[in-house]
Amino acid sequence: MIADAPKNIQEILKRLPQKPGVYQYFDEKGDIIYVGKAKKLKNRVTSYFTKDKYENGKTRLLVSKIRNLEFIVVETEFDALLLENSLIKKHQPRYNIQLRDDKTYPWICIKKERFPRLFPTRTLVKDGSEYYGPYASVKTMKTVLNLVRHLYKFRTCKYNLSNENIKAQKFRVCLEYHIGNCKAPCVANQSEQNYNEAIDNARRIIKGDIGEVIKHMKQLMQEYAHEMRFELAEDAKTQIEALEKYQAKSTVVNPSINNVDVFSVISDDKFGYVNYMKVKNGAIIQSHTLEMKKRLEETNQNLLETAIGEMRSTYNSQSEEIFTSEDIELEIPNVSIHFPQRGDKKKLIDLSLKNVRYFMLDRQKEQEKVDPDRRKNRILGQLQEDLNMDVLPEHIECFDNSNIQGTNPVAACVVFKDAKPSKNDYRKFNIKTVEGPNDFASMEEVVYRRYKRLLEEEEPLPQLIIIDGGKGQLSSAVKSLKKLDLFGKVTIVGIAKRLEEIFFPNDSIPLYIDKKSESLKLIQYLRNEAHRFGITFHRQKRSKDAIQTSLTQIEGIGEKTATKLLRHFRSVKRIEESSLEELKEVVNANHANLVFEFYSNSN
Repeated sequence: MIADAPKNIQEILKRLPQKPGVYQYFDEKGDIIYVGKAKKLKNRVTSYFTKDKYENGKTRLLVSKIRNLEFIVVETEFDALLLENSLIKKHQPRYNIQLRDDKTYPWICIKKERFPRLFPTRTLVKDGSEYYGPYASVKTMKTVLNLVRHLYKFRTCKYNLSNENIKAQKFRVCLEYHIGNCKAPCVANQSEQNYNEAIDNARRIIKGDIGEVIKHMKQLMQEYAHEMRFELAEDAKTQIEALEKYQAKSTVVNPSINNVDVFSVISDDKFGYVNYMKVKNGAIIQSHTLEMKKRLEETNQNLLETAIGEMRSTYNSQSEEIFTSEDIELEIPNVSIHFPQRGDKKKLIDLSLKNVRYFMLDRQKEQEKVDPDRRKNRILGQLQEDLNMDVLPEHIECFDNSNIQGTNPVAACVVFKDAKPSKNDYRKFNIKTVEGPNDFASMEEVVYRRYKRLLEEEEPLPQLIIIDGGKGQLSSAVKSLKKLDLFGKVTIVGIAKRLEEIFFPNDSIPLYIDKKSESLKLIQYLRNEAHRFGITFHRQKRSKDAIQTSLTQIEGIGEKTATKLLRHFRSVKRIEESSLEELKEVVNANHANLVFEFYSNSN
């Protein structure tokens, strides 16, 4: 409540305007502990001191440490986002999202000089040179750089190619000229105008405007052909073919999608990952994934908004259109933000999500090498949160029934420990007390037998029980837990196959866990494993019963002889139809006579 806030903060809260801005929280030492942005400062900042519902303990802790606050009013929400980003980078507040990106990425530099050089660099020098990037992939950067160098033969030397030095003939052609990688502007073999035209084309290619370059080159080719300068026309044609080949490889969607920024986000319990793609003429010209460490209860929307400000600033993006994987309320002047649901725009979002998922999985694998328990704790922690459990479900058991029209009814129990199958603990059950096809009664029986035995043997109980089935099977299992006085002491849920609904006892409304969630995938893994184990046992029993109901009824014929006959003849019917001689070829004469006489008399 506001009344509980320090008096100085209460006074500041009264003065806060309903305008976009940035707010900073300070602790008792005067250190900045949090920086935030808001569309309406008064509403946002006041909410910290009026909310009594923060589920996240870190947020409660943050609010308890605030001893002072300052705010800065800006013109737009996006200005607030950029300022917030700048202040976070400068002060590194304890409770803010941490951008985890300490790499230096390569750029393509067009040097500010006469006859400019093009080269890769990781250092930006403010000398008027042009820098394009950064490139998240060195391979991508080299592909673009090699293309323009191949097409236009730029110089690589560091000579001062002033007009005076060239006229004074201070330079000689080098090996690069002799092998065809340079046109030797150093000895006036290439004019400055011609060189700068090539630089302009290279600049367009680097920016992704390949279509404009192709159009220009086609005009030149026609002019050269008209002037009967066929060698130059052939060079232009070769360049056009190279550009068209590169363009075809680069295009991923409809070329009409031009100058668009694409952002997608996914997250786990501790980190968020945002992928950025720059699209021009249907081609991805830049791509980068940002890792962000969560500090409070940041949503995917929060992460996305922060990343948009960071990425557009880093890449100096002027795109007037943004596609996002989440529906966000961020407003940027003269920029439209879309949340595509179908078509080519949705394909771009899907591609971005695919890239960010690969990135997340790679990072998680790296982290797991250092901390082997991280994956387990992440998945089980998410499951604990999704099911609102008090304890981490390190021991989980799942039950499934299996029968065909009530015949050979069996059940299976699979056990997972630390989110992995513990196959030595798997158990299979023959149904003893139930007649006919009754899944509910069968589930009641096996759950009772399982946990009665664990209690008698003083074995540890699971933290979570999963029942493969809907509300009916779940209710039957609950009956058994109540008989054993275990209901309420162990979490139990049911999973319905059709819509992957999670049911809780005494609750008619199911829980729907995110289809891409690791916790749902774990539940599905348990359910599928229980089904596999139960079906395997059921088939074994059915096969055994098939032998027993026919061949092993013959006095003097045991299971080994019956199995031997079935392996050879493939079915009981073929055994019935076999002659005595055919039977003798498989088993001894005595057994062959017994089988032949049995089926002869039966017929």
